[in-house]
Amino acid sequence: MAEKILVVDDEFKIRKVVRAYLEKEGYTVITAENGQEALNYFKDQTINLIVLDLMLPELSGEDVCRRIRQKSDIPIIMLTAKGQENERIEGLNIGADDYVVKPFSPRELVARIKAILRRSDYKTPKAEFISYLDGQLKIYPAEMKVIYQEEKIELTSTEFNILYYMARNPNQVLSRDQLVEKVMGLEFKGFDRTIDAHIKNIRKKLNVTGEKLIETVYGAGYRFVGE
Repeated sequence: MAEKILVVDDEFKIRKVVRAYLEKEGYTVITAENGQEALNYFKDQTINLIVLDLMLPELSGEDVCRRIRQKSDIPIIMLTAKGQENERIEGLNIGADDYVVKPFSPRELVARIKAILRRSDYKTPKAEFISYLDGQLKIYPAEMKVIYQEEKIELTSTEFNILYYMARNPNQVLSRDQLVEKVMGLEFKGFDRTIDAHIKNIRKKLNVTGEKLIETVYGAGYRFVGE
């Protein structure tokens, strides 16, 4: 069955072009022109990924992302005309997995979608779960679920995959480039602070310091120290 993608943008031309490129790649595409319409589709249908414009009328893309994140870790790629780095980081902080700045190449967008959806090695784990911190942290690969101190932690798919990949390679210093390649795909062309923002979100959601779980190795990258 073809994976279903929801494209949310108030510009008809963008919806039309993105839909054409995605359908050419074999995806099923639904389009919405505003935030409320997007939320209605999300509620009523099974969707695999959302392409979400930030600058939407009435209900902003940020608000749509926040509402979806309250219920789901579905991958979200934000489309934004905002060029400031801190604004892009804010998009990641509220739960986006990736972003594309307008004007953008439809081919690049398709490549990023493929990179996020292509996570097959995370779907065939050797064990039901892996445990760290004397059993306080449990990672369930098949379900993409994380339990910390007996509470379920809501991570986005990208945050989960970063944590899971690092946990599978404990005590190794992993550069940002390595994490981008292994988790986000070779096609990803984000800026360096993308990984930093995701790591920050993981630490915040788990309510742990870097020294307890993911250590910053200045000038080199990050290291999982949660054994």
